[in-house]
Amino acid sequence: MKVGVHLMRFDGVAPHELRDELARTGEAVEDAGIAWVSVMDHYFQMERAGFPHTDPMLEAYTTLGYLAAHTSSAELGVLVTGVTYRHPGLLAKIVASLDVLSGGRAALGLGAAWYDREHAAMGVPFPPLKERFERLEETLQICAQMFDPADEGPYHGTHYTLAETVCRPLPLHHPTVMVGGSGERKTLRLVARYADACNLFVSEPDAMRHKLDVLRRHCEDVGRDPSEIRVTALAGFPELDRGDVDGFVENIRPYADLGVDTVIVRPPQEPSAAWVRERVAPLVPRLAEL
Repeated sequence: MKVGVHLMRFDGVAPHELRDELARTGEAVEDAGIAWVSVMDHYFQMERAGFPHTDPMLEAYTTLGYLAAHTSSAELGVLVTGVTYRHPGLLAKIVASLDVLSGGRAALGLGAAWYDREHAAMGVPFPPLKERFERLEETLQICAQMFDPADEGPYHGTHYTLAETVCRPLPLHHPTVMVGGSGERKTLRLVARYADACNLFVSEPDAMRHKLDVLRRHCEDVGRDPSEIRVTALAGFPELDRGDVDGFVENIRPYADLGVDTVIVRPPQEPSAAWVRERVAPLVPRLAEL
């Protein structure tokens, strides 16, 4: 099992120190052999996670571009991009640019978006859920076409029309397509049809087993081998914050047995570089044994 970090808080240092702190975090990620680094696609901090919406939040792809310069092996992605925030053709171009400039390490994480307050504040249209899922599926189709040099023609969908799907330079590799969320009727169906990876929340092993069973059934419906889909999971156990490596490993062991490839952990309110070095780095060799 591999280890990833999800940088979702930027309140551990003053704003003028963020640049250096992120650089140190990237160096710590590389030193530890951490496989994945992600950020959120939000413009306000998440109130439903218990934080004030006015807490500091950095724009996702700008931040990943900066981290690309301070890492050399970790995969870089947004967990996950809200489909409402960027036109699909522009999103594909952004991710392709990140892939080229990071040396082939970009992932394309996508979700249906949810933060209505953020949308209203920024003046971003927030369609009903059904339409957001329709837009999500079209975005997955458009990005696949944008990354395919054999198909640079038009795209005609219900919500998006592109006269051309030219993307130069192309990504150095096909960015890992990750669909975030665990909705059984729509989200996991889109994972089965379009994604290279999924991201699920760790709650308890039986719940994870159930979600993976649902995903397998969707794969059967579309004639796909479920082993082609990398399973990642966000995990938040108090043992990590206490530095109890043994306790964390035992909590996560059942998920490795279920086939979870990468466990992604989130920082508390403290400088992220120190957290990576002191709390996350010791997990890497231990989880690699699972």
